[in-house]
Amino acid sequence: MDRVVRVVVVDDEALVRSGFGLILGASDDIEVVATASGGDAVETVRREQPDVVLLDIRMPDVDGLTVLRELRTMPDPPVVAMLTTFDADEYILTALHSGAAGFLLKDTEPDQLAHLVRTLAAGGVVLSPKASRTLLHSHPGTDTAVDEEAARVRLLTARERDVLVLVAEGLSNAEIAARIHLGAGTVKDHVSAILTKLRVSSRVQAALLAQRAGLLDGRPRSEAGR
Repeated sequence: MDRVVRVVVVDDEALVRSGFGLILGASDDIEVVATASGGDAVETVRREQPDVVLLDIRMPDVDGLTVLRELRTMPDPPVVAMLTTFDADEYILTALHSGAAGFLLKDTEPDQLAHLVRTLAAGGVVLSPKASRTLLHSHPGTDTAVDEEAARVRLLTARERDVLVLVAEGLSNAEIAARIHLGAGTVKDHVSAILTKLRVSSRVQAALLAQRAGLLDGRPRSEAGR
């Protein structure tokens, strides 16, 4: 990143807000421009216009899914990642399909937190492969539908599958281009083709299908994007 990433942290616990602020504020290229509770979240984001919002998925005054949906209606919405205390939170899958770019566990290691925020700001996704598979299997009635969707991965070319794996690992288009020695424009075209063939509207939905299709099996990563 060649600019400062502006971040808003939304959580109902003041200790979590201050902790994330201190950790992220220690990085020269990240600025926590504001923190807020759920009730003040939308107003705060509209005022500060951050690049990234870290949003608690469960809050007593207003739930994170409601805030997420409101943020997604903004003309130029920020990248939103959900915060949760456990990786099998039943709301996560709904949040991902509602436009969240990923999710972070609140006990994410401090030395990884800044990197994951940079990943989000660069257009990458942040997912826990193990947790994502658990979520997909934990929703009754979704197995058949999701398996049919995952089968569309067979429509991808070998190069598109390579790109999809890197998307699922959290890499941005520029990082994918550098990794597999392609032009950024070519990678962008591949990503567009992947979304079209998989019939999904976002990188995070494509990443979920990649995980369900087994493309990430055997990759020893505790957090995509690390």
